Amino acid sequence: MSLRIGSLLTSPRLARGRIAGLARRAIAVAALAGLAACAQNSDFYPTKGDVKPHPGVARAKRHPIQGIDISKWQGPIDWASVRAAGTQFAFIKATEGGDHVDERFRENWEGAGRAGVPRGAYHFVFWCRSAKDQMDWFKRNVPNDPTALPPVLDVEWNGHSQTCPKKLPKEQALAMTRYMLEEMERYTGKRPIIYTDITFHKDVLEGELPDYPHWLRSTAAEPEQRFANRRWMLWQFTSTGRVPGVRGDVDRNAFYGTQAEWASFLSTDCDPRDHHRLSSQGLCSGK
Repeated sequence: MSLRIGSLLTSPRLARGRIAGLARRAIAVAALAGLAACAQNSDFYPTKGDVKPHPGVARAKRHPIQGIDISKWQGPIDWASVRAAGTQFAFIKATEGGDHVDERFRENWEGAGRAGVPRGAYHFVFWCRSAKDQMDWFKRNVPNDPTALPPVLDVEWNGHSQTCPKKLPKEQALAMTRYMLEEMERYTGKRPIIYTDITFHKDVLEGELPDYPHWLRSTAAEPEQRFANRRWMLWQFTSTGRVPGVRGDVDRNAFYGTQAEWASFLSTDCDPRDHHRLSSQGLCSGK
């Protein structure tokens, strides 16, 4: 070591060369670190955005499979532009309670189909109507399309409803939820997806219904920080998204897995993590 130090001190040219070499190595290391950081923070959909981005959900951008959910409130949608922006899926509001059909359901259902956007229908639960009435209504108004994504049961409290703001006891809400999930599966032949928010999950679903895929709303933190012991398949990470083809705010969502896992889901209608178990029950048979 002392000989090397001495040579640096007694040979200015050699010293300058070594310093320059060290500088080049430092620049290269910094560049690689920058590339790694960019990869970690990459946005797979740069044409999409968020009016009110929250730093707590930044990781959602790193998921390669993303989509939207919509209802009449998005107005007319240019589905060709939605598809061209890379949208991988759309869940479309179909029914609510036992007597309401979203005014744009058919328009959106057919438009997404024509554009080649994989689409599924969702039912918004109204807790002051019987589960049977709601599923009879759903089956009357939603096509049983074998090419569609699995149906979604949207369970959250209707706290802002003027006619039904109440919360039900856990066991009653859970019994209604189970009945509706079973009827959806019986009608479509596909295991439904449960959409829920933080409050309803804590009040009713925590520790329940582990055999169903869950779609979690968490717009200020990652789902693992808000939902205790709940594996998720879909994550709604913002309600103020911007997507070409949609005017104004739109919910943006991410799928948990890779392109290959998404392809498996599309071909079997089952979360790939559950494929082996559910196929033994006659599900995941493919389209």
